[in-house]
Amino acid sequence: MESATIRFSGDSGDGMQLTGTQFTNTSANFGNDISTFPDFPAEIRAPAGTVPGVSGFQINFSTHDIHTPGDRPNVLVAMNPAALKANVADLEDGGLLLINSDAFTKVNLKKAEYEVNPLEDGSLDRFRLIPMALTELTHRAVEPTGISKKEADRCKNFFALGIMYYLFDRNLELSLTWIDKKFGKVPDIKEANRLALLAGYNFADTTEIFADAYQVPAANLKKGNYRSLTGNQAVAMGFITASKLAGRPLFYGSYPITPASDVLHELARHRHFGVQTFQAEDEIAAVCAAIGAAYGGHLALTGTSGPGICLKAEAINLAVMTELPLVILNVQRAGPSTGMPTKTEQSDLLQAMYGRNGSSPCVVLAPATPGECFTFAIEAFRLATKYMVPVFLLSDGYIANGAEPWRIPNEADLPKFEITYAESQENFQPYSRNNHLARPWAVPGTPGLEHRIGGLEKAHLSGNVSYDPGNHQLMTDYRAMKVRNIREDIPGLEIYGDPEAETLLVGWGGTYGALFTAVQNQNKQGKKVAGAHFRYINPFPANTAEVLARYKRIVVAELNEGQLDFLLKAQFNIQTHTLFKVQGKPFMVREIIDFLNAL
Repeated sequence: MESATIRFSGDSGDGMQLTGTQFTNTSANFGNDISTFPDFPAEIRAPAGTVPGVSGFQINFSTHDIHTPGDRPNVLVAMNPAALKANVADLEDGGLLLINSDAFTKVNLKKAEYEVNPLEDGSLDRFRLIPMALTELTHRAVEPTGISKKEADRCKNFFALGIMYYLFDRNLELSLTWIDKKFGKVPDIKEANRLALLAGYNFADTTEIFADAYQVPAANLKKGNYRSLTGNQAVAMGFITASKLAGRPLFYGSYPITPASDVLHELARHRHFGVQTFQAEDEIAAVCAAIGAAYGGHLALTGTSGPGICLKAEAINLAVMTELPLVILNVQRAGPSTGMPTKTEQSDLLQAMYGRNGSSPCVVLAPATPGECFTFAIEAFRLATKYMVPVFLLSDGYIANGAEPWRIPNEADLPKFEITYAESQENFQPYSRNNHLARPWAVPGTPGLEHRIGGLEKAHLSGNVSYDPGNHQLMTDYRAMKVRNIREDIPGLEIYGDPEAETLLVGWGGTYGALFTAVQNQNKQGKKVAGAHFRYINPFPANTAEVLARYKRIVVAELNEGQLDFLLKAQFNIQTHTLFKVQGKPFMVREIIDFLNAL
């Protein structure tokens, strides 16, 4: 096969995320291109066996370049009735459906709100159904270890993983090594998981339950050293790299929030790189501490998800007024209010643009892939420190938790940027400006650089508190102008797809993979469609108006009710066709193709 898509699904305690991650790492190590979509339950402790408690992990692995975790899975592994109910509608017709039949008890069927057993009523006839007593088989496999029934139950995910390794000709060594390392201090648990993995593989091999096994050859990727990387891991590594490039320590002030918490975890793990992490008592304390770090000359970062940005808004406005370089990471999730914490959305764009009182512009960036989270983390700090301005970095739950093979860059290929602090001088003017309209970065304690700072309007040059109308106009204009001028310091908007296209498909952020794949599909069918994807949103690239003017038809697709579309219409006076989705799920490629075909 050129590619295959598997979805593992079960209770939140069934280890589906671990199982999917092991298959992902093994496939990446094998040399496949990969794209993943972990789907977490929103409830921390949803009742076992219920649909709200279902956890899923989908992986698309391929012999060619891919950009999405796949639309419909070819294989669904369902550990219980709730997992089946939550996912079976997505499985392709004729797809392989592997079910743990031991879990289909009257109690579990009732929890999943099945009136009759779907294994017996013919509702699954359109699939290649393989019911398997996974729980019992796992218990037999691990019996020599003498572990308890409860502990044995927890090993069934590795039994299922072994089956999938056989089905797709994967090597077990990477997972066996991981088991040895993970459970090395608990010998009986280590041996049980090892036996379960081997038993699953050998069971599939010897019982001939599958008519076929499949091979997905390695992809022809650009030569280099690769690792599997999620967006949250990538953005953390990017921030650390920015710190090393700048030669300044990194400070991260954060309050735990899904789906941004992993960035705090990752940065805390790397404190030996000079990273200082502060888990604050609330969102306000987190951002205020980061502003203090920026004032003190550090690379200052705060991170959260949408509800946290609401709480940080007043302090972010303080960073606008004081013109300090602050990076604000927003790993977006479905809202409003608490919304759906583990589901993805792109609904915080206008919040980043306008969610503060007064005229208070910030730079807004949006990486498009997990790997781009690394490069845009560096870019956020480059722009923040060069222009002395707060920068929003808009990730989302989809790319934050999704993984792809990431080519580790050579140090020589990393961008260069230098940090320049104000030096000791007489008659220091804290709000004088250079040719970028950036004010000096004056580190406290430097002789001669004493100055006032705070949230009240500043007088031009002196920084004294000012209520002069003309001065307020001037300072407001300066703050807006320096953000607008950044368009001359960023790449132009690039077009992909048919160069003679009449239709342009436009998106931003984490929707890139689905949109790019849809354009590829349309081009293969001979349809004149091109795509443009915004990674720089405030300011837009300098050539945006010229690019948009080339096309007869512009389609804007985004995971909200039209926020990018609103900005494009407001700034460029264009007419658009729109495809919006707010279901807590990313776009499926087929949704975009169907929309374009209908258009």
